[in-house]
Amino acid sequence: MQRKTFLKTTLAAAVLLGCGWAQAQSIKLTLGHGAAPGNPRHEAAVKFAEVVKAKSGGRIEVQVAPSAQLGDDAAMVTALRSGALDLSANSQGAVANVVPEYAAFGMPFLFADLPAAWKLLDGPLGKELADKSEEKGLIVLGYWDNGIRHMTNSKRPLTKPEDLKGLKMRTPPDAVTVDIMKALGAEPQQIKFSELYVALQQGVVDGQENPLMNIHASKIYEVQKHLALTGHKYEMTPFLMSKRSWDRLSQADRAALREAAAEATALQRRLSAEADAKLLDDLKAKGVHVTQPDVAAFQRATAIVSEQWGAGPIGPFVKKVVAAARGH
Repeated sequence: MQRKTFLKTTLAAAVLLGCGWAQAQSIKLTLGHGAAPGNPRHEAAVKFAEVVKAKSGGRIEVQVAPSAQLGDDAAMVTALRSGALDLSANSQGAVANVVPEYAAFGMPFLFADLPAAWKLLDGPLGKELADKSEEKGLIVLGYWDNGIRHMTNSKRPLTKPEDLKGLKMRTPPDAVTVDIMKALGAEPQQIKFSELYVALQQGVVDGQENPLMNIHASKIYEVQKHLALTGHKYEMTPFLMSKRSWDRLSQADRAALREAAAEATALQRRLSAEADAKLLDDLKAKGVHVTQPDVAAFQRATAIVSEQWGAGPIGPFVKKVVAAARGH
């Protein structure tokens, strides 16, 4: 009788152990972002999930939640740091609220094109930023792209800085963008990206600024007929993982995630770079009035922003980024 009980107990323990082992082997991760399906950010997130699944033999499953389903970018950064969310393709502004040095890459008119920004992000300055991120509970898996940004509005063509005077311009939660708008005489108002279309439609704000891929994917062209190719600012999309989630993974699983992230980063950047030329023609076809503003005048008007940030708390890092971007 005792032997039977012992065998039963041993068998039950083995079954439980087996279940626990199986559970330990399969990992479910959630990846949240604020962009709409069709946006390069979403396409790359889906690609990341596919590659991770393939590289782990189906063991690691990544569920992608687009369109701010899990909250706005700021809420997702908080969730990453607490371990409530595993992954996020986030925004430069929201992450800069936690790791201020991200703001350095958003100084006005810093990069003439996307590859110039990627070169810095993939070098020592990007590594320094990743180290600072890890100290705040965020693991950088890649620097995705949020493009060179342009301005739209419903009131008038923007050809010179004076044209922005008095315009209510929506900004993301990004202090640099707010400073740029103030320097140009506009009235900045922070509105969540998920609420932007309705805010523009209802006239809560007169205009906004975004890369063409966001303007197109979120159909902003339906409620804004003036587009000025200001190219005033670059923004990245930091692709981040919660350090709490990362620390639970084995070295092999981490390697699989890094490899998948590299593939997803390459795809996202390629789609981002391809978007501009193609989308500009499409926006014109949709009746958007496109102007080429006096960029030199905009540069002069916003030069004070880089000076102020260079003299501020993250001044040394800002100066390093500006010097590297300008080839000094």
